[in-house]
Amino acid sequence: MTEVRIRPRQVLILIIVFIVLLLMVHRNGKRTCDGPDYLQAMYTQQQSDTLPKIYAITPTYARPAQKAELTRLSHIFMLVPNLHWIIVEDSNSTTPLVRNLLLRAGLENRFTQLNIKTPQEFKLQGKDPNWIKPRGVEQRNLALTWLRANANVDRHAIVFFMDDDNSYAVELFAEMSKIKPGHVGVWPVGLVGGLMVERPLLDQENRVVGFNAAWRPERPFPIDMAAFAISMDLFIKYPQAVFSYEVQRGYQESEILRYLTTRDQLQPLANNCRDVLVWHTRTEKTKLTAEEELIRKRKRSDEGIEV
Repeated sequence: MTEVRIRPRQVLILIIVFIVLLLMVHRNGKRTCDGPDYLQAMYTQQQSDTLPKIYAITPTYARPAQKAELTRLSHIFMLVPNLHWIIVEDSNSTTPLVRNLLLRAGLENRFTQLNIKTPQEFKLQGKDPNWIKPRGVEQRNLALTWLRANANVDRHAIVFFMDDDNSYAVELFAEMSKIKPGHVGVWPVGLVGGLMVERPLLDQENRVVGFNAAWRPERPFPIDMAAFAISMDLFIKYPQAVFSYEVQRGYQESEILRYLTTRDQLQPLANNCRDVLVWHTRTEKTKLTAEEELIRKRKRSDEGIEV
């Protein structure tokens, strides 16, 4: 009889193969996550069907950086299992650029693509600063109309206004998932309002008693659009809650929230408003002087290429 010798290295390989096979069996039919604890917890909740859906509403418009900014946001949707993207284009029709981006990100069943044009009298002109006129009013209101008609009112869900030029930590959406029915969740926002951070101020019982806003602190809710998310049932309960052109500059947040909540009812999140998980960043306006010169010569650097 021939003696079979198994070397230590072969034993190690067999052990590794066995462990891999066990993991494959364990994961069969399940989507898993090897990320941080908060993300693993979200996938566990998803598998037990207890994770609330988050509807992220994003107004967008055609510009050189549009695809780049939407691509950055799409990576969050690839990671977070409970996000549904309602993306509303400021245009007369939806565009192939946006749809192809959504499909390429693998979001076939997780997006709604809408469009509505901003009235000309409310559009920015030439060198207008971006704060001079309210933006995204038509687009956000159309998304809310769609939600009121299509969301499952029997399931808890969250609504978040997700501008395409901000920067978001994945953990923000884990925090957002903690919002209770009938509540509005709030948290700090970095690099906004002339401050390093704007944040809700809490008392010893962790109730919101004020805000540290430096710009127009007299506003009923002196916070940024990225600083809160809303339980969907509140939009069903209060159909009059919409955005408006007939408000002072900087009052869009207060306009929507005044229908839905009061300061003392706000639900603090993000480590009792001590963690910054979203930043009010803005992409610098793209400089295309060389491209403009090419166009004058009836040429383009992106001929036949979608950028």
